[in-house]
Amino acid sequence: MYGKGSVATMLATVVAIAMAVCGAASAQDFKISHQWRQDTDARDRATRVFVEEATKRDPHLRFRIFPGSTLIANPFAQLDAIQNGSLDMAVFPLTYGASKASELSIAIMPGTVSSLEHAQRLKGTRFHDRLQDVAAKLGFRIVTWWWTPGGFATKSRVIGGPDTVKGLSMRAADPTFESMLRAAGAAVINMPSTEIYSALQSGVLNGALTSAETFVSMRLYEQTQHATVGGAFTLWMLMQPLVMSTAAWDRLTPQQKKVFKAAADRSDEYFLGTQREANERMAAAFTTAGAKVRGLTKEEYVAWVDLAKKTAWVEFANSTAAGKELLDLLTQVE
Repeated sequence: MYGKGSVATMLATVVAIAMAVCGAASAQDFKISHQWRQDTDARDRATRVFVEEATKRDPHLRFRIFPGSTLIANPFAQLDAIQNGSLDMAVFPLTYGASKASELSIAIMPGTVSSLEHAQRLKGTRFHDRLQDVAAKLGFRIVTWWWTPGGFATKSRVIGGPDTVKGLSMRAADPTFESMLRAAGAAVINMPSTEIYSALQSGVLNGALTSAETFVSMRLYEQTQHATVGGAFTLWMLMQPLVMSTAAWDRLTPQQKKVFKAAADRSDEYFLGTQREANERMAAAFTTAGAKVRGLTKEEYVAWVDLAKKTAWVEFANSTAAGKELLDLLTQVE
């Protein structure tokens, strides 16, 4: 027969074991891949904010971040890895998945998202929900709401309106921009941002469109002499969120999903702050390197948007299953 002390000790042991078992059952490990430089690029830093916020709320969550394409060399292939279950999470420019679901091109559609503030107003809207549906069909979930402004940079020509890109070989990041640039007389080459520097260096490219963040973190100012970025009018705006495989998301407990959402909100706030300064940092980096920097004038911006509506918008609406719906939902939010 056991004494009171023995019973108390046994109960304490049982409780401790039960807690350990529950903790082990809820523990989750996640690999996060992305293509940018550690601690330099805001997309890496915001990922670390997300991880810090998530683990602070739930110590059973464990993350390993693989920056600079150290886990997956080809950034496009991150989606394949998410789909086949070998990767849990990635910072993934949605346009990189456009070859599998052309609806994702809506995340960079020229002339639709005019500012970071405009991008933030889209969070939680029907457009957000519908974009989440598109992602779900590809096997992933959009976790954060990160948008990056950007612009043009070229080796030897100032870019203003559509007439100024004629004859150039350019990287634009998405078929929608490529369609618009072709209509303006440019040749286009599709490649991830990790390949822009060498393509400019070798002469394969004369210029590129990408985010202000990438222009700085990948030192593209070393290979270009003219930049068109900043000012009152933003033509190039791309959503580059932290995404998660649907399988990994479904393994989370209801409480862990709340933790992820809270951590995502905090990382969104942080990332927005970094991008409000991104154009200025890009302009400073280019100026220091001896390049010339300017923004689009109102007339130039309007000319680009008019061209986008006749080319990229029309092609997207007509050739993509949910294209018109997504475009309508996007343009309803001002």
